[in-house]
Amino acid sequence: MKILLADDHTMFRESLKTLLEREGFEVVGEASDGREAIRLARRLSPDMAIVDLGMPILNGIGTAREIHKRLLNTRTILLTMFEEEAYVLGALQAGVRGYVLKAQAAGDLVRAINEVSRGSIYLSPGISRAVVDAYLNKTNFKEDPLTERELQVLQLIAEGKSTKEVAQILGVSFKTAESHRMRIMSKLDIHNAAGLVRYAIRRGLVQA
Repeated sequence: MKILLADDHTMFRESLKTLLEREGFEVVGEASDGREAIRLARRLSPDMAIVDLGMPILNGIGTAREIHKRLLNTRTILLTMFEEEAYVLGALQAGVRGYVLKAQAAGDLVRAINEVSRGSIYLSPGISRAVVDAYLNKTNFKEDPLTERELQVLQLIAEGKSTKEVAQILGVSFKTAESHRMRIMSKLDIHNAAGLVRYAIRRGLVQA
C-alpha cells in the first residue's frame, strides 16, 4: 500500500514513517503543509493519505476535502489532538475515513489503515460512536456559513498573513482576497482580526 504523510512536525512525521515502513507499508511522499500534500497526492496517487489537522496554509480537513474531490481512490486518515464531536463530524463531512488521536497514533494508526482500506470508518477509542451514527444518518448537521475558499482565507488570516500575502498564496488578486475577508467578517459578524483568530482556533483551523 502506498501512503502519503502530511504533518508539519518533521520528527513526528519521521517517527510515523518508521512505524509504517516497519509494518510493510510504502511511504511514497511527505508534506509539511496542506497545499504541498495536495500537489503530491495528485502526482503520486497514493492509496492512503495520512494528514495532520493543524497544518499551515491549508489544514487537514481542507486538505482531505480537496484530495477526496480530486482522487476518488485515495482514502484519508486525519491525525489530531482534538476529540470534540464538532471536529470529528467536520472531518467525516470532508470525506475523512479515519480519525486518529495523536496520543494514540502508535497503537491506532496501523489498525486505522487496515480498517479504512477495507471500506470501514475508524475512530480512535474514546471518540463517541454517536458521531458516526449522526454522519451516516445525516442528522445534527449544521451548514457551514463559510465556503471552502473562505475557510482557506480565514486560516491564512489567523496565521498572521496580510491580505497581500493571502492573495499571493492563493493566486488571486488583492481585490479578490480583500473581498473574501470582508465577506467572512460579515457572515460571522466579527469585525476585527483578533476575533477572527479566536473563531479559527475554535474551528480547529489553527492551533492556539
